[in-house]
Amino acid sequence: MLSSIRIVKLFGLIVAIVILNIIMLSPGLVGLSIGGSSAIETASGITLLIISALVLLYGSYTLLFKSPVVLAVRDIKSQEDYKEGLLQYRNNKVLKQEIDLAIDQLERMEKKKITLHDVLNQRFETTELSYKKFAAVIIAVEQLFLSNTKGIINKLNVFEASQLSEFIDKSKSSSFSNKLIQQKFELHNEYVNYVKGYVGANEEILLKLDKLLLEISLLGSSDYRDVEEMPCMKEIDELISQTKFYKQ
Repeated sequence: MLSSIRIVKLFGLIVAIVILNIIMLSPGLVGLSIGGSSAIETASGITLLIISALVLLYGSYTLLFKSPVVLAVRDIKSQEDYKEGLLQYRNNKVLKQEIDLAIDQLERMEKKKITLHDVLNQRFETTELSYKKFAAVIIAVEQLFLSNTKGIINKLNVFEASQLSEFIDKSKSSSFSNKLIQQKFELHNEYVNYVKGYVGANEEILLKLDKLLLEISLLGSSDYRDVEEMPCMKEIDELISQTKFYKQ
């Protein structure tokens, strides 16, 4: 399945080639011409068209048919990296629903973060302790969310490598013991449950951020002590403190 990112890249490549040719071949700009009075201009124009065609053909092949390079978890930094890391496993039939949801969660997380900062800027001064408390919590929650997303990608990588369906086909024509087959199924289910667990944890984080937005809008005081007593802030602090990621 062709990802939306690849489609955008292909469209961008086509647009770039078209614009380059317009600039180079337009009489009012660079002014290269094919079949003009100058043999050098004609050769240059033909060369430009040939190179453009080759670049378009190679780019189209790379984006449409060539298997993407698997993005290593350690190389994931930006939100686009996280999305690309999930998209490369989108053909996984067993976990396609979870992968689609994880991609949607990434987009919702970014929107909620922007909304939260907008609300904080309207409600507090950036120098206030309450603002700093909220801002620190948002950063910590986002790190937890992204840590879970990395966990999803990592498990998908191993899950893909395990290829249970291929193992099942081989087991039908081999002497694998029932115990070995059962262990393989159990390991497969364990990976599936890990991914579902991470997706569920991220959905819980998004829900808590929705609650936090509501509580901020209902906050009657800007005193940082009132902020610390907000029910959702306590829930988020507890969630973070229970995560191994923050105990390192």
